[in-house]
Amino acid sequence: MTDLKLMADTLRFLSVDAINKANSGHPGMPLGMADVATVLFSKFIKLNPKAPKWFDRDRFVLSAGHGSMLLYALLYLTGYEDISLEDIKNFRQLHSKTAGHPEYGHLSGIDMTTGPLGQGISSAVGMALAERIINAKFGDNLCNHYTYVIAGDGCLMEGISEESASIAGYLRLNKLIVLWDNNNITIDGTVSDASVTNQLARFEAMGWHTIEINGHDFNQIEDAIEKARQSDRPTLISCKTTIGFGAPNKCGTSKCHGSPLGEEETALMRQNLAWAYAPFEVPQKALKLWRESGEKSQKDYEKWLSYTNKEFDDYVNDVLPMHWDKGLEALKQKAIDEKLNIATRKSSQMCLEEIVKAIPQIVGGSADLAASNLTFTSSSKTINADDYNGNNVKYGIREHAMGAMMNGLALHGGVIPFGGTFFVFSDYMRPSMRLAALMGLRVVYVLTHDSIGVGEDGPTHQPIEHLASYRAMPGILTFRPCDAVEVAESYQIALNMEHTPSILALSRQNLPTLRKSTEQNLTQRGAYIISDCEGVRDITLIATGSEVMLAVKAQEALKQRGIQAAVVSMPCMELFDKQDKSYRQKVLGDAPRISIEAATTFGWSKYADETIGIDSFGASGKASEVYQFFGITVDEILKRVEKLIG
Repeated sequence: MTDLKLMADTLRFLSVDAINKANSGHPGMPLGMADVATVLFSKFIKLNPKAPKWFDRDRFVLSAGHGSMLLYALLYLTGYEDISLEDIKNFRQLHSKTAGHPEYGHLSGIDMTTGPLGQGISSAVGMALAERIINAKFGDNLCNHYTYVIAGDGCLMEGISEESASIAGYLRLNKLIVLWDNNNITIDGTVSDASVTNQLARFEAMGWHTIEINGHDFNQIEDAIEKARQSDRPTLISCKTTIGFGAPNKCGTSKCHGSPLGEEETALMRQNLAWAYAPFEVPQKALKLWRESGEKSQKDYEKWLSYTNKEFDDYVNDVLPMHWDKGLEALKQKAIDEKLNIATRKSSQMCLEEIVKAIPQIVGGSADLAASNLTFTSSSKTINADDYNGNNVKYGIREHAMGAMMNGLALHGGVIPFGGTFFVFSDYMRPSMRLAALMGLRVVYVLTHDSIGVGEDGPTHQPIEHLASYRAMPGILTFRPCDAVEVAESYQIALNMEHTPSILALSRQNLPTLRKSTEQNLTQRGAYIISDCEGVRDITLIATGSEVMLAVKAQEALKQRGIQAAVVSMPCMELFDKQDKSYRQKVLGDAPRISIEAATTFGWSKYADETIGIDSFGASGKASEVYQFFGITVDEILKRVEKLIG
């Protein structure tokens, strides 16, 4: 038995034994890709299990996240200190570190949460881009590493891979190497049942270098990876493998994709591969070989440490500069002094002008909508394949890829990403946004054209249910600011949130500055009284974004009728819900409440007795006429108040 075969079979049986014990999991991919993974980790990947977050380590993304036991076995065998054999035995159990799919933060060797197919390979493009950006700033001594991906047929079939691979080819991200588990098996049968795509030709057409090998031939695997590392383009290596390799009756079929092999088939597999060890028994020689693999980069790590300094460490750990928001503070005061009457997307651009020049790690971009999202600033420099020393990415019309790549940029470190599109098109990014929330990443989404105020573009471009849907998503902050002051405050919060993604939903139409003071960041409280009444409160009007202006106008009209109304701006429900009960009660008051928002009324019942909103799709027409048609008006507010308080 060769050393590499021994090491690969150790991966196989640890995976199979854990999946059998859990009676749940996907053995097919770990069995099929064990040979590839063995060569990659023993001969190429730069890592240090004793310093798992070493910045200049190679990144490894298991895009085919259902094969998680392969990764857990690799981490244990190479010597990561936060995973034990007991953790392997607890695979897929509640509160176990070894979850059904790799989860970022559960183990130090997991570079991202994967599972939704296509997300891993697409986020890896962001990681590879981040490596080039940091390399351009600090040089080879501090940042010079590869991003490796193991992807399956499903990852390549998902549409997001088309978008991200296209960008990777355009940007010539040559330190990105994708190892494709080409086994032709899917859950329902075979790839050929649903596709005739020539993946190698497809990737070549997108500017990639491609190689085709036998994924069970150690020499071919090593030669292919070495050639990929010398390429001037990203590389796709087609590793022709047998799913469930070694399992005599189930290999090569969908029967071993998502179900345990079982005791009988596993016993036959032990005979087939001449494996004379009990379940979870790791041969001493195999463990020694694997641990030596985990130590092979120690000298590289020590050499790298000699080049580091505090400036670099702060940069790649995304430490914000002192007083980075000084420009935002000045902008807030300017908005009040000059009574700015501008769209919040324009306010956002003014904020970004200050942010981009103040925070060196910021990298922005847009899905071909920078002219509308206003995400490009005077300090922005677009990155291209000949010059990575920039801070703006032209993602093209590819929201899917933009969302995933921003996750990769954030995960890599040294980059704090923001990206823009129309709010309604965030649906294309939603799976990536959900993963950003799940992983706790500082990613900022600049989502403009936030309501029926889009006007003539009509219902296809008018977000209705989006605010409610993101408010329902755990772990993400949804801001809908009413003026330039709230926009600046939202950016201050979002960029200080190291482990939370944020949405800024911004208007197309102009909005007046309603705030009177900048003494404290009131948006931080989620909601606050933006315009109080003079006497005992008769009614509370709660609004967000462009509708706060309507609430203030209604307040004035009600005052003429002898009705005292307090206006509450609620730019961020999530932050408001975290406030203590006494503060929430003070803001909402005891009087009847009406909410006003040009979106679905879903979710407002927890704050309001009456809701003014839209529970249908929008309509095409002038913005003012569309607002009138849907009853998002001062007159409608007055009618509801009269109905509510008599």
